[in-house]
Amino acid sequence: MNETDTGNQPTVDAVTASHKPGSRLRSAAQHLGLPAFIILLAGVTGFVEPRFWSSENLINLSRQIAPLLIISVGQAFAVISGGLDLSLAACLALSGVYGVMMMNEFGLLAGVATMLVTGVVVGTINGTIITRFDVSPLVVTLGTLSICRGLALMASGGLPIYEMPDSFIDIFGYGSILGIPTPTIIAILTLMAGAFILKKTIFGRYVYAIGSNETAAYSSGINVTLYKTLVYALAGLCAGIAAIVLTAWVNSAQPMAATNMELQAIAAVVLGGIALTGGSGTMLNALYGVIILGMLSNSLNMIGVSSFMQTLVIGVVIVSAVILDKMRRSGRILN
Repeated sequence: MNETDTGNQPTVDAVTASHKPGSRLRSAAQHLGLPAFIILLAGVTGFVEPRFWSSENLINLSRQIAPLLIISVGQAFAVISGGLDLSLAACLALSGVYGVMMMNEFGLLAGVATMLVTGVVVGTINGTIITRFDVSPLVVTLGTLSICRGLALMASGGLPIYEMPDSFIDIFGYGSILGIPTPTIIAILTLMAGAFILKKTIFGRYVYAIGSNETAAYSSGINVTLYKTLVYALAGLCAGIAAIVLTAWVNSAQPMAATNMELQAIAAVVLGGIALTGGSGTMLNALYGVIILGMLSNSLNMIGVSSFMQTLVIGVVIVSAVILDKMRRSGRILN
């Protein structure tokens, strides 16, 4: 009887602790802190510049952040699995260039499919090299970043490609459904699909397990090589989807498109609450981070802050996000 009581005691204590006022306070701070900050930022921006709340600006803002949100979904998978993908923006550019070239030769569907396939191929190559040779994701994806940019520049001759079907631009760039821009809808659907995969599938559970402790995941029978490769393939697919949206929106396939968006995606997922050490976080965290960065950029534009200053501010946000993540993991702030 005593042994049974002793065995149950930790569970009872854990349940009791979870109902303590301090635990409830930390849980509330974790779930409401970022939404509250977003509301505060929106309120201050709207007070300084009332045009922020206009329907035209909000629709434009949703279209602007769509590519970053899609990229951040892929980055979230990589980070939660304990890795990182610096090649996503360059993969986006390469997918856009190859896709438009194929589109001009064989039609709209062939071009869209090429963008998606290019993203998956680049992601699969990343994952295969990382897992087969047991090398740092940072080094590998930094290398493929340069490779993708180089291939995009070679294919396009270093110049943007403006020729593309009008139907592509009308559907994926400036189309809308019930007043909601098509890029926004695509971004939301990508986010929802990512959330479903992460929370409701075996693959998602394995991603968390690998990110938490790769050695333990391997020992428990998880095919770490396969699932880590699939993570980067999925991240590449997100880059391909973002290529469709961004290319149609700017009316051109640019070999230098989305420069530094991979860094913004890292900042977004970390700022939103996904730990750089892996094993934790949700797609909602990525959404919070993207909204904060998007609103910050939009508000700076509206009040006339120069692009140079905006670059500085984004850099400060990235550094702050890393420090915030370190403080969160060390317990120096609420988590």
